[in-house]
Amino acid sequence: MNQNVYEGLCQRAGREQVLVNEPMSRHTTFRIGGPADFFVVPRDVECVKQVAAFCKEEKLPYYILGNGSNLLVGDKGYRGVMIQLYKNFNQIRVEENRIIAQSGAMMAMIAKTALAASLTGFEFASGIPGTIGGAAVMNAGAYGGELRDVLLQTTVLTPEGEVLTLKTEEMEFGYRTSVVEKRHYTVLEVVLGLEPGDPEKIRSQMEDLKDRRVTKQPLEMPSAGSTFKRPEGYFAGKLIMDAGLRGFSVGGAQISEKHCGFVVNKGNATAEDVRELIRQVQERVQKQSGVLLEPEVKMLGEF
Repeated sequence: MNQNVYEGLCQRAGREQVLVNEPMSRHTTFRIGGPADFFVVPRDVECVKQVAAFCKEEKLPYYILGNGSNLLVGDKGYRGVMIQLYKNFNQIRVEENRIIAQSGAMMAMIAKTALAASLTGFEFASGIPGTIGGAAVMNAGAYGGELRDVLLQTTVLTPEGEVLTLKTEEMEFGYRTSVVEKRHYTVLEVVLGLEPGDPEKIRSQMEDLKDRRVTKQPLEMPSAGSTFKRPEGYFAGKLIMDAGLRGFSVGGAQISEKHCGFVVNKGNATAEDVRELIRQVQERVQKQSGVLLEPEVKMLGEF
């Protein structure tokens, strides 16, 4: 351990907020990943600014983490600082037809808040297993809806330490991408614009989407959600199924038998198992259909 780095992080975040050699398997939905050199859980925005500025000064790699729902960390871990904006950044409030949520708020909790306030427009996101900050980075979507449909503005921290408020048109949203990702911004807060609705209809739609997820997706097993981006004109899951890969496994990693678009951890998968499975799936699907699948899951650290 670099004692100087440890003391510097503790000065800025508080000693109890800094963990050393923290297994990332505890912080990803895959339940996979070696240790991060340092794992910091900031209490507030000022703390985030100070920790990020310190990392920059010391030329330390750092990564902003939510609940780790779209992340595969290598078995040898991450040489740098993981900064988690999750449970300390999960405040949600309603102002008329707007919902203001900190970046660590879970999408499901925001959907429940919208339902309680009789606001419609966010039902599509009620089953997405990630934070609103991660959703803003990648323009998360499901069942015909995308975050850009309801996002009014996003407050971000730039790598230079400046806090900016971006309107939707400034977010440069595309399919699973945004200006946040391109410019390495950190999402701090979002404002959603919804419409008054009938709470029974909102609840009914949320329950219908939940039933569809439970029926079709392997929610009972650790995964990172959809493993591959949707190729234009195709569905990744169908291409994988057509290549005869349903249930195909490498070590403890497996193509879900329930939904071929998901790679799941059977209980003892390593990051290398998952990476090799993804490589073989890409190879087999390209040979079968001519389509090169692009991973949606972010790979980080040393494998």
